[in-house]
Amino acid sequence: MKPLIAIPVFNEQHHLARVLSAVQRHRHDILVIDDGSTDATPEILRRYDVARIRHAENRGYGQSLIDAFGYAEARGYDWVVTLDCDEQHEPAQIPEFLARAAQGDVDVVSGSRYLVNFPDDDAPPAERRRINRIVNLLLERLLGLRLTDSFCGFKAHRTAAMMRLDLDEPGYAFPLQFWVQCVRAGLSICELPVRRIYRDHSRTFGGTLDEPTARLAHYFEVLVRELRREPVAPARPCERDCCEQ
Repeated sequence: MKPLIAIPVFNEQHHLARVLSAVQRHRHDILVIDDGSTDATPEILRRYDVARIRHAENRGYGQSLIDAFGYAEARGYDWVVTLDCDEQHEPAQIPEFLARAAQGDVDVVSGSRYLVNFPDDDAPPAERRRINRIVNLLLERLLGLRLTDSFCGFKAHRTAAMMRLDLDEPGYAFPLQFWVQCVRAGLSICELPVRRIYRDHSRTFGGTLDEPTARLAHYFEVLVRELRREPVAPARPCERDCCEQ
């Protein structure tokens, strides 16, 4: 296996150094997608020997993942492990994702914060857990996809499988498009238990998405649009980004 560890970041100056130091212990290539950070994130990144994609402006979490998949495909990485940079994901579990991927029978290994209850798990924010449950139920009823966690960003993706998808949802609703297209493409999916960690309860989605009802309505809109969409040739990642090695 030739894995790439991809970390989308936006204004993560308080967490970035600790996350990168922990990920580097696993001695895999690392790509950081800086989604237009306006804090000290770019300066901190320069201290680390990692590949970087820098968005000139904030384009969204989904676009950062799309760009990571394109980067991996162009450079011959066969798996992309994604994790967030807010210390809600434990880099120590990266070998577990790669070990499961190495079994060769799945295309997506998706972390689940609800598959197993670990003794030191944090309680999830109630509205986020409720929305997750609603989306899980919709995906099962509409697609036959049974998940316990639709929104965990800790995943391992087979690069070749990602190139079969036509992903273009740039924002936080990216998982809704992602799961629909995975099912349509016949990809094999499994879940892997991860710890439930919430270190910063003040973190927000931004704008109207901070209101749970508006966020859920946006998720519904993207899900319905994707279900109605005719499959087309896969789109390429945004070519306007400047990649710095």
